[in-house]
Amino acid sequence: MLSWLSSAGPIHQAEAVTIGGIQQWIQISGADDQAPVLLFIHGGPGNSVMSYADRFTTQLKQHFIVVLWDQRLSGKTATLNKFTPVSVGLLVQDTQEVVRYLSTRFNQHKIYVMGHSWGGYLALRLAIEKPQWLKACLVISPMIHQEESEKLTLSIMKQQAIAQNDQISLDELNRVRIPFEDAEQLYIHRKGLSKLMNTTPPTRSRVQKWADPWLSVFNEATQTNFLEVAPRLECPTYFLIGRNDYQTYFKLTENYYQKADCPEKKLYWFEQSAHNPHLTETPKFEQTVIDIKNLN
Repeated sequence: MLSWLSSAGPIHQAEAVTIGGIQQWIQISGADDQAPVLLFIHGGPGNSVMSYADRFTTQLKQHFIVVLWDQRLSGKTATLNKFTPVSVGLLVQDTQEVVRYLSTRFNQHKIYVMGHSWGGYLALRLAIEKPQWLKACLVISPMIHQEESEKLTLSIMKQQAIAQNDQISLDELNRVRIPFEDAEQLYIHRKGLSKLMNTTPPTRSRVQKWADPWLSVFNEATQTNFLEVAPRLECPTYFLIGRNDYQTYFKLTENYYQKADCPEKKLYWFEQSAHNPHLTETPKFEQTVIDIKNLN
């Protein structure tokens, strides 16, 4: 364990900490160790960002202490533990423990939390259950009601296949059930989704490898409808959305933004982006996050 004593100046550390009864890996970087803490919660579940996070955090590190965290069965945390139970409840609890650890370590009563996709789900759960811990909640392409999102985009893809007289794709899509029953249905859906969003499709083997530990957890989380369970959030909440995001359907996020009651809220559109605006419009993304800090 590295020293908790703080000294003025930059901070660059990486370490395993005990979260949820297991060793979990975090990375901490910033130009000023007295800056506000910003915890980035990666998506997936299971998709660590540590290998490429410099692509979208370089400027953020001049304004925040940026913390990356490998969740259960993700990145280096996966290599640290021979057996790791996973469930939505465990990951929600882990998120709370990471926030308390960082608040204590840096002596900050409240921190910023930013989640992408599945990470947006965890960030919103935190905003519901522990809003007093957050200076603000930022969600990028969040799962607002993912079961409905999957159904809506499946319908759009079928309509597109009909319009293009693409019977092969239509036959494939007609095999998909929501919630997904297996990895093959998820693969067919995501292959069509990539075509819709003009992004690179995943391989069948990659989807199968992901689905083995994660599909049941994902399907459980997709049942949550934040419009129903969280019509009000008690902390400032900001939404960063790609205009072409059909994976976490942008219209559902826009609808939640419009209806949610928050002490402070704002929606930021990324017109040239689909599901990953932090990667496709990085300068705008980083400036947006810095602007949000200046609002708080």
